[in-house]
Amino acid sequence: MSDEQRELLIETSRKLILNGINRGTSGNASLRCHNGFFITPSGIEPNKMSINDICLIDWDGNLLEGQRPSSEWRMHRDVYMARPDIQAVIHTHSTFATTVSCLEEDVPPFHYMIAVTGNNTIPCAPYALFGTQELSDVAVSTLDKGYACLLAHHGMLVSGTSLDHALAVTTEAEALCEQYWRLRLTEKIITLNDEQMDAVHDKFKAYFKR
Repeated sequence: MSDEQRELLIETSRKLILNGINRGTSGNASLRCHNGFFITPSGIEPNKMSINDICLIDWDGNLLEGQRPSSEWRMHRDVYMARPDIQAVIHTHSTFATTVSCLEEDVPPFHYMIAVTGNNTIPCAPYALFGTQELSDVAVSTLDKGYACLLAHHGMLVSGTSLDHALAVTTEAEALCEQYWRLRLTEKIITLNDEQMDAVHDKFKAYFKR
């Protein structure tokens, strides 16, 4: 099973590149396992990764197997520890999520698909230096019970009940950030109210049974 999980991480990392969400060695992905989590290594392009490169880290932050892990391993670990429902985490430096994150503002409910992220907004965490416990703390707090948040002047953090779920939310959230960025160029942004978004969440329960 562990080799299968490693292969899934490599496959997902390559999809993120092919879909234009990540570039080069930017971003990272992880999967929960029985004694910790697997995470992609630092500084290795997905098309050059092998299963032996994938890192296994325990809950105390010890590297058990693989190469040097992503500098954001704390953020992944702390999401898993705070959210027992989460099985996969993806972090990206995708163009539009990163652009909006530099505005230091939440993406409002301008479109009903915001509900895919589990919230009525895509919230933005305060700025903190990459690879630090401070960044992990603000990211986990901002993510809260949702599936996606922005990281100010940095990128996006996405969680999921499976790797496929996390990838789907990542793809949709990046598209929403692009739409919002384009909409923000206009003088008027009309948003859905809480009642309208509650109706969307209710309807989504029938569509997305996980």
